[in-house]
Amino acid sequence: MSTEPVFQIQLVLGYVAWLLCFGAYILPWLRSMDRVEAHRAIATLHSFRFFGLVFIVPGVVGPDLPASFAPFAAYGDLATGLLAMLALLTIRVRPAFWLFVVAFNLVGTADLVLNYAHAIQAGLPARAGELGATYAIPILYVPLLMIAHVAAFYLLMRPEPKRVQAPA
Repeated sequence: MSTEPVFQIQLVLGYVAWLLCFGAYILPWLRSMDRVEAHRAIATLHSFRFFGLVFIVPGVVGPDLPASFAPFAAYGDLATGLLAMLALLTIRVRPAFWLFVVAFNLVGTADLVLNYAHAIQAGLPARAGELGATYAIPILYVPLLMIAHVAAFYLLMRPEPKRVQAPA
């Protein structure tokens, strides 16, 4: 079997496995939390996206990794990670926290969608071996990140639960 179908199968199965895990464990846990704490947990996950800079480290990825893919993916991840860190740092200043929560989710989602487009245009699935040590990122990490962004938007758009006040 050639590289392209293996990569595509693994990518789809990465989404399936994370969706099963998210549905069974992570989403119920996030829904049980206070809205701020749920978004704090999601921001914590995304704060590690600085790791995407590895796409531009020579020797980690192959020399023939498409130039249209690697820098954009690296710097988009860095921007998302920094915005997520800013959300975490501003948790006590709620307007700033919510601004950064929305920002890192918008930037991060756009980054992942555009990375998929760049990867397809560059024929990356057929050249997935050029990802070298970073091969696991699109297979294991990206599906989790994308699903977490979807969950964040779901939680942002979900109405705030009504607080029940105890009688005085």
